[in-house]
Amino acid sequence: METPPQLTDGRLFSSWQADVPALLVVVVLGGLYGWGVLRLRRRGEAWPVARTAAFAVLGLGTIVVATMSALAVYDRVLFWPAAVQNVLLDLIAPLGLALGDPLRLALRALPERAAARAQATLTGRLVRLLTFPLVSTALVLATELTIYFTPYFETALADNWLHQLMYLHLLLAGSLFVLPVLTREEALPAWCTHPVRAGLVFVDGIIDAVPGIVVMTHGTLIAGSWYLSHSPSWAPDIQHDQQLGGGAMVSIAELVALPFLLAILVQWARTERAETVALDRRLDEELEVVRATPTEATAAETTASAEGPDLVRPWWETENSEVAQRIRGQR
Repeated sequence: METPPQLTDGRLFSSWQADVPALLVVVVLGGLYGWGVLRLRRRGEAWPVARTAAFAVLGLGTIVVATMSALAVYDRVLFWPAAVQNVLLDLIAPLGLALGDPLRLALRALPERAAARAQATLTGRLVRLLTFPLVSTALVLATELTIYFTPYFETALADNWLHQLMYLHLLLAGSLFVLPVLTREEALPAWCTHPVRAGLVFVDGIIDAVPGIVVMTHGTLIAGSWYLSHSPSWAPDIQHDQQLGGGAMVSIAELVALPFLLAILVQWARTERAETVALDRRLDEELEVVRATPTEATAAETTASAEGPDLVRPWWETENSEVAQRIRGQR
């Protein structure tokens, strides 16, 4: 393996390498999403530009940065680029993809039969189990811990295809939690209301910081034999490199939790507003029906009016009792 030149600020932004499998994933996902948007537009249906931008820039763009930028160029000689790379794939990229709401787009754009099959798959037992909030959070945590504290990571550094599988593993694990939480489709149990989702995101943000804390404070080097044998002369101390990687994982995990929570709150507010508008519209329709349909009270008043004006006047105006006189005096 050829040792890359010393990592500088300039090379951090200018060093790139092609990753064909990752590029194919980006092209396929982008092509399918673009096909869905075009299909809706041809039918005269709108799709938010902001969702398309989030999917393309934050979602697919993060995959490109993680797998083809300087992070990928230096991940086999420094630990901290690999740590940042992995947290981008299992936290930030899934968030960007989910903000694009690809599940709802697919169900709207697919033909009726295909959409029904997709809906049946999303509501199937296996998908329900994997996307159940506590299960998906545990899967993300287990994925991170398995990668760093088993031979998985070190073996992936030596085997390029296993490295690609690790990329996909991280992306799928993160998507299992984020996509169902942010989609407008009913992909979660009924009890997962927006307040519950906000609480789950808050807890998930705390849990996501655990791998970084463990990496930063762990005494044993992660993939130590690999980095000791491949560390270039210009690289920092291996232990310090690992602490940098753990600190970066914690920082990114906590930074992602805030926009994730804000997205839930915005979605919550929009849902409440839409429900209020729908309720007001329904009440207005019911009021119009009531006004157009004579009720028993209305019919009684009409009959009383026909019989005589005194019969529809309040009783205290027509009676001469002491109570009626007192009420008339007070009024």
